[in-house]
Amino acid sequence: MARQALNSRKVETAKPGKYSDGKGLTLIVAPTGTRKWVLRFQWNGRPREMGLGAAEAANLALAREKAAAARLLIAKGIDPIAARHKDRVRTFGECADDYIAAKASEWRNEKHKAQWAMTLTEYAAPLRGKPVDTIETADVLAVLNPIWQAKTETASRLRGRIEHILDAARAAGHRSGENPARWRGHLDKLLPRRAKLARGHHAAMPYAEVPALMASLRERDGMAARALQFAVLTAARTGEVIGAKWSEIDLDAKVWTVPAARMKTAREHRVPMSAASVELLKPLSENRTGEFVFPGGEAGKPLSNMAMDMTLRRMRAGDVTVHGFRSSFRDWAGNETSFAREIAEAALAHVV
Repeated sequence: MARQALNSRKVETAKPGKYSDGKGLTLIVAPTGTRKWVLRFQWNGRPREMGLGAAEAANLALAREKAAAARLLIAKGIDPIAARHKDRVRTFGECADDYIAAKASEWRNEKHKAQWAMTLTEYAAPLRGKPVDTIETADVLAVLNPIWQAKTETASRLRGRIEHILDAARAAGHRSGENPARWRGHLDKLLPRRAKLARGHHAAMPYAEVPALMASLRERDGMAARALQFAVLTAARTGEVIGAKWSEIDLDAKVWTVPAARMKTAREHRVPMSAASVELLKPLSENRTGEFVFPGGEAGKPLSNMAMDMTLRRMRAGDVTVHGFRSSFRDWAGNETSFAREIAEAALAHVV
């Protein structure tokens, strides 16, 4: 390797090889003729190499400036490679992925995490490769406009998620200024008001019709039918039922204890099980094959969150939903029993 300082002519005409400009700055010429600058230095007793970009005759001075700046950081005890990575402009996609990874532990189920990842990957695809500090209102509108009326709920959630990502990027120092995804006082002036969802509340079956449905369920085979029976008997949410584990069930005490981590309210919920609930679970307990009370087709996995809804569809139960049976229970408790309102709400794990 040549030891003398380089000049523009040498940089331009050097044959394949390595040429030192001094103090670790090195010109590397590949057999293909491509040229690049590399700074070689010692860090914590180990040799390191830091790329300084493509080499041309005209940028010899720039390469020397970059090398001098890196040496100054080294003298201060700062790794110049780590510092450069830290200063690099982050893309929206990188910020979104970081946000999901940081917040995933706060979310109660994998479905929520998957929804965040899907919307910020599929619908926000045009934003992912953009430097996060360059995203403006026009960029956000370009993503939202195509789905704002056609997929109302998805578009609203996407807007909120983009707002969260940009807020987090600003907090981390990756961007500045106002958030272009903010709704109040900003996008609400540029986008039409969302159409109200036509479905309203979850469709519920009149409680007087529930006994007949339960009788039909008892005649059906399959784990989904058993899970749906249990959901009706306990007035529980779909996620609580399909995620139920045998460790939560005490058949002798007739109590199902749902841990706070699996509850929408983030509070432990104790469900006193009726005799019918216990009788339903006994044969399942005797033939259990894993930790889940209602296992799915894949080993070690619970039922799909759509399994019970699909059972209702096959039974031609109209537009009734699994969640709607909670309303059926509430109507029955209010109309047919003398229990206080607070008791009925507590049975539904509502915060009173």
